[in-house]
Amino acid sequence: QVQLVESGGGLVQAGGSLRLACVVSGSIFSMNTMGWYRQAPGEQRELVARIGSGSSTIYADSVKGRFTISRDNAKNTAYLQMNSLKPEDTAVYYCNARGYLATMPVNNFDSWGQGTQVTVSS
Repeated sequence: QVQLVESGGGLVQAGGSLRLACVVSGSIFSMNTMGWYRQAPGEQRELVARIGSGSSTIYADSVKGRFTISRDNAKNTAYLQMNSLKPEDTAVYYCNARGYLATMPVNNFDSWGQGTQVTVSS
């Protein structure tokens, strides 16, 4: 009932920038948190950044000062601006969204996108 589509991944040299986007669609009543996670080969999925409905944000220590998460509520879209990229940022980046469905009774959702590959070369 809720679909997330990520875009913007790719190959970039160290020090470069990328901007990821995540569009959420479906029968949504309200969206609470939107977040970006990443998973490198052989590693567990980890939180990169998350933004609340009031635009409060949290970041992983490894990306503070380099990455910026934002959201456009009118478009149900979250963004992740990634600057000063490092080879260790290489991973599949996943979008996550949590909120409530426009159903009766109201149900919550916690949905993931398919992921987009980010590769940073040294």
